[in-house]
Amino acid sequence: FVDFCYSTTITPKLLENLVVEDRIISFTGCIMQFFFACIFVVTETFMLAAMAYDRFVAVCNPLLYTVAMSQRLCSLLVAASYSWSLVCSLTYTYFLLTLSFCRTNFINNFVCEHAAIVAVSCSDPYMSQKVILVSATFNEISSLVIILTSYAFIFITVMKMPSTGGRKKAFSTCASHLTAITIFHGTILFLYCVPNSKSSWLMVKVASVFYTVVIP
Repeated sequence: FVDFCYSTTITPKLLENLVVEDRIISFTGCIMQFFFACIFVVTETFMLAAMAYDRFVAVCNPLLYTVAMSQRLCSLLVAASYSWSLVCSLTYTYFLLTLSFCRTNFINNFVCEHAAIVAVSCSDPYMSQKVILVSATFNEISSLVIILTSYAFIFITVMKMPSTGGRKKAFSTCASHLTAITIFHGTILFLYCVPNSKSSWLMVKVASVFYTVVIP
């Protein structure tokens, strides 16, 4: 559901820009695209972490899986992910709206991404940049701690398995999830947690394609 909404927010405008010469988006439309994209980006960040914990329970405690991963816990994990993402998105959007913008703006990206919007601001974007840097770093560290810890225990458990077939099955179960994590978190870290990475707009665009289009 997150990926479906994510694709709906980003991809239609991207496809339109590829075939139509008039690549205009209204200021309201741009802010709305940014707002919803932020919700689904942050939600996906913590959903991937929840999936890592789910795999940890499935591999390390298979007999207790249905008890440990109860419907109530699953619902709480999903609700917490969406709630926190809404708080983050509202905060980012608020600080963006405190900026003033010039009369004519050219966004150097295919999506209303934070760095692209801030680049056309006529006022000092320091506070908005600092807020998203601190928040993105917190989200990345907290989610990656859960993911890395879960996979550390999974790796230890799998290596203790006597059966080669069992090890292959366990690793194949985690392969697609690990691939998604690597691409998603790699690009998020590059874009939002390394301040100097925004010097190359081509790299920003390429990185944006990965986490907005490839992952969904």
